[in-house]
Amino acid sequence: MKSPRLVDHFPNNPEPCAQLSNASNLILIDNYDSFTWNVYQYLVLEGANVTVYRNDEITLDDLIDIEPSQLVFSPGPGHPDSDAGISCEVIRHFAGKIPMFGVCMGEQCIFSVFGGKVEVTGEILHGKTSPLRHDSQGIYEGLAQDIPVTRYHSLAGTHLSLPDSLEVSSWIGHGTEGNKGIIMGVRHKKYVIEGVQFHPESILTEEGRHILKNFLKMRGGTWDENTSHRSPSKGTVVVNGVAARNDDQSTSNGHHLTPIRSKQSILETIFEHRKRSVEAQKLVASQRPSDLQASYDLGISPPQISFLDRLRQSPYELSLMAEIKRASPSKGIISLDTCAPRQAREYALAGASVISVLTEPEWFKGSIEDLQAVRQSLEGMPHRPAVLRKEFIFEEYQILESRFAGADTILLIVKMLDESTLWRLYQYSLSLGMEPLVEVNNVDEMDIANRLGAKVIGVNNRNLTSFEVDLDTTSRLMHKVPNGSIVCALSGISGPNDVNAYKNNGVGAVLVGEALMRATNTAAFVRDLLGGSLNSVDPEPKVDLMVKICGTRSPEAAKVAIEAGADLIGIILVEGRRRCVSRDTALAISQICKTTCKPRRPKSAGKRRANKNASEYFEYTSDNLRQQERALLVGVFQNQALDHILEQQRVLGLDVVQLHGSEPIEWACLIPVPVIRRFGFQDPGIGRRGYHALPLLDSALGGTGNTLDVSSVRQTVEADKGLRIVLAGGLTAGNIENILDQLQEYRHKIAVVDVSSGVEEEGEQSLEKIRTFITTANGIS
Repeated sequence: MKSPRLVDHFPNNPEPCAQLSNASNLILIDNYDSFTWNVYQYLVLEGANVTVYRNDEITLDDLIDIEPSQLVFSPGPGHPDSDAGISCEVIRHFAGKIPMFGVCMGEQCIFSVFGGKVEVTGEILHGKTSPLRHDSQGIYEGLAQDIPVTRYHSLAGTHLSLPDSLEVSSWIGHGTEGNKGIIMGVRHKKYVIEGVQFHPESILTEEGRHILKNFLKMRGGTWDENTSHRSPSKGTVVVNGVAARNDDQSTSNGHHLTPIRSKQSILETIFEHRKRSVEAQKLVASQRPSDLQASYDLGISPPQISFLDRLRQSPYELSLMAEIKRASPSKGIISLDTCAPRQAREYALAGASVISVLTEPEWFKGSIEDLQAVRQSLEGMPHRPAVLRKEFIFEEYQILESRFAGADTILLIVKMLDESTLWRLYQYSLSLGMEPLVEVNNVDEMDIANRLGAKVIGVNNRNLTSFEVDLDTTSRLMHKVPNGSIVCALSGISGPNDVNAYKNNGVGAVLVGEALMRATNTAAFVRDLLGGSLNSVDPEPKVDLMVKICGTRSPEAAKVAIEAGADLIGIILVEGRRRCVSRDTALAISQICKTTCKPRRPKSAGKRRANKNASEYFEYTSDNLRQQERALLVGVFQNQALDHILEQQRVLGLDVVQLHGSEPIEWACLIPVPVIRRFGFQDPGIGRRGYHALPLLDSALGGTGNTLDVSSVRQTVEADKGLRIVLAGGLTAGNIENILDQLQEYRHKIAVVDVSSGVEEEGEQSLEKIRTFITTANGIS
C-alpha cells in the first residue's frame, strides 16, 4: 500500500501520483537486493499498489492464485540462471498475459529465459553513470537521448546471443554516431515485457520515475493491446534499434523499410516471416533445393511408416497426437528447456500414436533439428509413433526437407493456401509416401479438404485470426466428414472433460500440446485424459533374470547347463584364447542346444505388449532372447573379419553373435541374428537403439574373473531409462545376489547375468558350479 511517509528526494519528481486503477495488485519479486526498496518506492509514488515477495518465499502456484496486475523483477547479486530463485519460472508462465518489467538481474532473467546468454562484459561498474541511447518506444517514450543512467553490473546480455523474440531497446552508445555498445535494455517483440540493465530507481538516473510511469501505463500481455507504446510517432519504425521514418522511400544502411500493416493477423505475420526465412535458407550452399533433392535421391532418408495406419492403432478409444511445443503465440513460453527427443520417448511409451513436432523457430521455438532428433530417438522402437512436422508449409521444398529429416507426415493449413497450391502440395506429399494432415476450421475449409480427398482432417478448435478457442468446433463439422476419413481434434484440449464428447461423435484422434508439456507425469496424464489402462505406464512387471554360461568347452557342460535352466550357452570362437573351441566341438555343442529342452518356468508377466503401443527397444530385444523351449547358442568373436563371423554363424547355426572387441556398432545390422556387444563404462554408443540387441558390461578381455565396479554399473544404467544390459565380470554363485542387491531400484535393468570363470575350477568348467550358479541366479527375486 502507498505510505504517506514515502518521499522522493530527487528534485525533478517530488510529488506522488494518484492511485492507478490498472496497477492495483503489482507484485515485486525481490532478488535479495537493497535496491528493491528504491524500486518499491518509485512504483508506489507512481500510483501502484505494490506487494513484495522474495524470490524463494513464494511459489508459482501462489502467484497464479494472487492474479497480479503487473510483475516487476528487482536487481540482485549473482547470475540469473542460478541466483534468481523463482524469477525465470514466473517470466515463462506470465509471458503474454500481463505486463512485466525487469531491472538489472531482472532484465538478465528476461534475456536468459528467451534463449540469450548473460556473460561478463569486461567492465565492472558500481554506481557509475553513462549516457543512454534508446529507441523512443515503450518505457522510453517521451525521453531525450543520452540521459544519464546509473549502472551497477559486471554481467549483461550479449549481442551475438540476442534471442529472435527480443529486440534491443537501449544501449550505451559508442562514438559520435552512437553505435551500439553494451545492451542496456531489451523488449519482447510480441509480449509486454521490458527490461533494463541500468537502475532507474537510482537517484543518479535522471528519468527513472518517468520510465516506471511509462511501464505502469501498459495493459494486457501483448503489444497489440498497447499500440501507442510501440510507435514513437506516426509513420516511425525502428531499424537495428534506431528510430526511422517509415515512408515509402526511406532506407537505413541501404535497406528498404517495409511498411507494417497494422491489422495483419498473427497467422499472416508468421506466414510472411516463414516465407522470407525459407527463401534465405534456399540460398545457402548445401541447403539449396538441388542439394536437398540430390541427398534425398541417395535413399538415405529415415525409414517411414504410414501415418494413416498408425492413427488407427491406439491402446485407447481415441488416438493421441502428442505435441512437442516450447511456446506459442497465444500462450507465450511454455517450456524452453524441453529436450525434444527425450519428450518424444516419453510420449511414445505413454501410448501416443503420433508425435507432432513444431519446427517454427520464432513464435514456437522449434527447429528442423528437433524433428531430426525426435525421429532418431525413436529409431529401433517397436511400433513407434508416426512423426508429424507441424509447420507453416507453403512449398514443395519444405515437404522434401521434412521427409529427409524423418517426418512421416506434414501439416497443410487450408486457411493459408489457395486451393490450387493446396492440391499441388498434397499430391507432392503423397508422392513422397506421406499422407498429410489437412487442417480446417470452418465449413468452407472442410469442403475444400473433402474436394482434395484428404484422408486425415484436423479440425483446429482455435480460430487462427482471433486465436479464440471453441472446443465444439470439431463436433459441429463432423457431419461434413466423408466415410473413411479420420478426424483429429486440434487445440485447446487440456483434460478428460474436453475429450468425452469426441468419443461419442466419431472423432478418431486428439492433438494435445501445452497440457502435455506442463504435465509432471506424462503417462498418468495421458491415462487420465483418454481413460483405461496401459501396460507401458504400469509399474515394471517382474521379469525373470536370464543366465548365460560362457566359455563352454564340451557338449556335456552345455547339456548340464541347459538342463539346469541356462538361457544362453556361449562358446569362444577367437583363436588363441584359452577357452576357444574347435569347429567339431562347436558343432557338437550347437547340436546339444538345438535338441536339449530347458526345464519349464512360469512365463514372465507382461512379457510382450500389444502391438498398438510402442515399447522400449532393449526391453523388446531382451524379450526376444528369452526362449521357453531351449537355450540359445552364442558365438563370441573379438576383432575378427565380418565375413568370417558371417560364415561361422551360418556353419555353426549360431542363434546370437557376441562382439567382444572394437567392431563397428553398424555390424549388428549386417549380421542376421541378434548381436550382444561388449562395452566399457566410458564407451560411446552403449544405449544406441536399432543395432545391438543388448550391450554387455565386462572387462576389456572378458573371462578374467575381475569384478566390475557396481557403482559404475549403477551410473551407466541410471543415465538411460530404457537401457537393459548383460552383466558380466567376476560373477559367482556366492556374490551374484549381493551385487544385484547393490543395484537396488535398477535391478530390473539387468536382463542377463553372464558367467565364465565363476563356474570354473583350476581353469576347467565345473559341472557342479554351473548347476549351483544357475540355481542361485534363477532363485533371485
